[in-house]
Amino acid sequence: MSPGAEFFVRIWGARGSIACPGPEFVRYGGNTACLEIRCGNRVFILDAGTGLRNLGLMLDKSGPVDADILFTHSHLDHLGGLPFFTSAFKKGNVFRVWSGHLGGRASMRDVVARLMSSPLFPVPLEIFQAELEFNDFVSGDTLAFGPDISVRTTSLNHPQGAVGYRFDYGGKSICYITDTEHRPGEPDQNILELVQDADVMIYDACYTDEEFPKFVGWGHSTWQEGIRLADAAGVKKLVLFHHDPSHTDEKMDEILHQADERRPGTIAAYEGLKITP
Repeated sequence: MSPGAEFFVRIWGARGSIACPGPEFVRYGGNTACLEIRCGNRVFILDAGTGLRNLGLMLDKSGPVDADILFTHSHLDHLGGLPFFTSAFKKGNVFRVWSGHLGGRASMRDVVARLMSSPLFPVPLEIFQAELEFNDFVSGDTLAFGPDISVRTTSLNHPQGAVGYRFDYGGKSICYITDTEHRPGEPDQNILELVQDADVMIYDACYTDEEFPKFVGWGHSTWQEGIRLADAAGVKKLVLFHHDPSHTDEKMDEILHQADERRPGTIAAYEGLKITP
């Protein structure tokens, strides 16, 4: 990593399942999944939940945008912000879209086109003026973005599939592991291998262990499992993510307090949070 080159992740949406506006969701935010990762001059966007709208408004202030958008999967809480992404409406911007969860069942372009079609949406995908390039990969591939940036991928346990990512840049690492359901007492080897010795792991902490039995099959995990995985893999910083829509600020404060007691330094993601490994 060259001197002065930044490597960080910023949270634009940390909520899971559905956006949650209202006074009970102020501190952690109500927008759904969207992250910004910067590796020097390269811009990466992970997932396109409703948090993407505010990210787009920020990007528009800095001139032409050239970025890669990586999807974990295409459920609505990770896709629904794309039709409202102002940067995609601007000629001269370039976005390369990556997905590895569909397994040949469809293309990501087809998925977005279906979302932006009648009677679901008033204007089609072609309304975007930015250059969009859609790329498919196979989960497990390593994506190379130039000589200095490595992005490893793995499959996650989620209905219809999902992908976890690990960014390595300048000797540091950031992992994004969301929408995955663990099996109690059986650490997920795919995840353990991907996040081994990572500096930062952003993890699906949708439920508590006490809530989990009611939601088996829904495709999500718990903050306690996040701690178990982080400890087993030697992760330095654990970030709880994909907060359940029933978890108000008060409930999140309680979860964060318990998590910090179990693993000091644990963070609960909130909108605007910037983490530098």
